[in-house]
Amino acid sequence: MSNAPPTWELLLVPEGMKKISMEMDTKIPNAATFTVLKEDHTLGNILRMQLLKNPKVIFAGYKVPHPLEHQFILKIQTTPDTTPADVLQQEVANLIQENALTVRSMDPGDAPAAMHISARERRDF
Repeated sequence: MSNAPPTWELLLVPEGMKKISMEMDTKIPNAATFTVLKEDHTLGNILRMQLLKNPKVIFAGYKVPHPLEHQFILKIQTTPDTTPADVLQQEVANLIQENALTVRSMDPGDAPAAMHISARERRDF
């Protein structure tokens, strides 16, 4: 017998709740805090790294409040010519494109993309 919560509770956002919520920072200009439910360090770190590639991002960091809470808090500060929400949307779209390119490059049937990966590298996947 286990007192662990059902697995589906770790993945599904409860009805009436949003996957992502945003709160603008009142003390720091062009800064916002995003709370992302039912995700962990995997997505938090990927988003942080992708955001830091953008020259319009001054600061990007995340934390997981507690190991048993499946959520993370992402803080973003941008230059005055954009907003944290716009930058986050743009970088999520960029991550989706990068992921699609990676998946295509591993498909042996996709010759042009596969040409850039050696036979040894393909075996390692």
